[in-house]
Amino acid sequence: MATRPVLIDHGNSAYMVAAHCAAEFAPEWFQPEYWGINAVPVGSGGRGGAWFLSGENRCWVLRRYYRGGLVSKLSQKNYIYTGQKRVRSFAEFHLLQAMHEFGLPVSKPVAACYHRFSGFYQTAIIVERLAGVLPLGDLCTVPDNDDMWRNIGSVIRRFHDAGVYHADLNCFNILVNGQAIYLIDFDKGRIINAASDNASWKHRNLNRLKRSLNKRVNSDQNPSIEHGWTLLHNAYLGFG
Repeated sequence: MATRPVLIDHGNSAYMVAAHCAAEFAPEWFQPEYWGINAVPVGSGGRGGAWFLSGENRCWVLRRYYRGGLVSKLSQKNYIYTGQKRVRSFAEFHLLQAMHEFGLPVSKPVAACYHRFSGFYQTAIIVERLAGVLPLGDLCTVPDNDDMWRNIGSVIRRFHDAGVYHADLNCFNILVNGQAIYLIDFDKGRIINAASDNASWKHRNLNRLKRSLNKRVNSDQNPSIEHGWTLLHNAYLGFG
């Protein structure tokens, strides 16, 4: 059983901190300016609003929650507040902890926060940075990567067998370090109990990933993507 995180409630602001970090925690951790030159913007994928943080015994990623799609034209960072249990960073923190208990390859949560105002809130999360990884979106056209594709298919199947739904499974939310594969960014993710092999959400996950790969690289011009996808899908099905 994972150690329960520490909740620090300041009324309109609240912080959830991993127990092993609670003694040294500072609310300023969520401000890139606090870290100075040790806060470096993340380059690949996403909507911005993420930084690599470094320091003594620290190698973390700070991510602010930004909206996508048409709604982002109205409000990019503000979410309607409907209770602390529904705060997106807190939900992701708990989900990451649960997945660690399942033994799944994900980042460990460090801290999460939200700031509430006028019926809305803004939120952010800090997680441990995975060492030596590159996103699939930067590796998908590398030749002779058959083992990588197979490993990705097998890892996605592990998550699905555990009932883990990833709301945005795209090629930049899959990280690769040699034989090791990780999934990141579980905003709006959840654990779905008693999910069958034919559950529609599993097919939607895979289809979303396939679309992101085709968007990243035109498969008609790069047949290695189709080859890789076949290997991934076969491994997911247990044929790899």
